[in-house]
Amino acid sequence: MANVVLIKPIVTEKSTKSSDKHRKYAFKVAREANKLEIKKAIEAAYNVKVENVNTQVNVGKMKTRQTKRGISSGVKAAFKKAHVTLKDGETIDFYGSV
Repeated sequence: MANVVLIKPIVTEKSTKSSDKHRKYAFKVAREANKLEIKKAIEAAYNVKVENVNTQVNVGKMKTRQTKRGISSGVKAAFKKAHVTLKDGETIDFYGSV
């Protein structure tokens, strides 16, 4: 089984605005992936040239809510996010096949 580096692109209003202005795209990536692995995976998957990769680890947050049976609590999963800057003239079209 191959090591999966890219999990999914993060397509939100904020990330779409950043991709339009600054050629930056956000991806949810494997927790153990490093910047070089992320760069190679994106260049292979989308056929683009990557200039820079920044990563951040989002910690799992506690969530509680009141229900009929009492207080229900849990933890949202932690994940790693990569912000990728592409070289001039490069773009990624997430909606090309829709």
